[in-house]
Amino acid sequence: MTRLVLHYVHEFKDRHGKVRRYFRRPGFKRVPLPGLPGSDEFMAAYQAALSGEAAPRLEVGASRTKPGSVSALIARFYRSAQFAGLAKSTQATYRGIFERFRADHGDKRVALLGRDHIRRILETKAGTPAAANNWLRMVRLLLDFAIEEGMRSDNPARTVKGIRHTTDGHAPWSADQIAAFRDHHPLGTRARLAMELLYGTALRRSDAVRVGRQMVHGGVVRIRQQKTGEIVEVPVLPELQAAIDALPNDHLTFLITSAGRPFTPAGFGNWFHDMCTAAGIGEGYSAHGLRKAAATRLADAGCTDHQIMAWGGWQSIKEVQRYTKAANRKKLALSAAEKLETGTGNGKP
Repeated sequence: MTRLVLHYVHEFKDRHGKVRRYFRRPGFKRVPLPGLPGSDEFMAAYQAALSGEAAPRLEVGASRTKPGSVSALIARFYRSAQFAGLAKSTQATYRGIFERFRADHGDKRVALLGRDHIRRILETKAGTPAAANNWLRMVRLLLDFAIEEGMRSDNPARTVKGIRHTTDGHAPWSADQIAAFRDHHPLGTRARLAMELLYGTALRRSDAVRVGRQMVHGGVVRIRQQKTGEIVEVPVLPELQAAIDALPNDHLTFLITSAGRPFTPAGFGNWFHDMCTAAGIGEGYSAHGLRKAAATRLADAGCTDHQIMAWGGWQSIKEVQRYTKAANRKKLALSAAEKLETGTGNGKP
């Protein structure tokens, strides 16, 4: 039996007992050699390493991915310029949805994925309509990419209707709830600082957990938003400044865990939920609800749409018009009530 002899190949077993092979040549970077010696995959990597070229880059899990499958499409999308151009937080959201889709349907052929298949999968998610419609939106995007890649000629997900439901999203906090939180969590507590930071700046939790004294200059918080990449500059209101001054200046971020480390956005969300529960705020009210409450306060104070956009870093004017419209309706209703009371037809504009 002929033995294949290759120079510079180093073979060993790792701690799990798996055989690993590397190209190790003095003066050159160590290169992993995939597959079995003699296979096309192995020999291509070996020849590339021998000539000093970079080994051909393989997709993660390529050896386990069937060509033309949903899994192959997802792997290809991860390598696209479209995915690379997304914010890191958005990439993480996409991956969470795509990986669950891959786990359940990754071995199915993209070309055979039909409208009825997509509709039936969507119906299994009907218990959480918002998440179901978000999944449908991601599948539409993925199949649009499949058309660009020549993996199919149409997008059947575009003809599937989402699940109808009405929701106002995260509920904005009321003035009474904010007062109750302040009563339960006095100045000098991290919970109070967290609430004042969210309410005073209208930052998303992914940005709030990164704020520290090094980002505060001249009474203004300056931070680049993680989601959009845009820089926002927000004045530090007196309530927030009092909460900052009530705690020691010994960490890079204002908000830290019990172990003295910065929060992750998800970890902060869970912790802040517990703080809300302790204060009796009620279910359904979250950190994002304080962002909405901040926008409502600005609108009630007479701020314009563009002023609110600048304060909270919103990208679209439609996102803030709901707050200014509600504030204007409130003012008009109060003016109408005054006219009824005085019977003069005059009221505040």
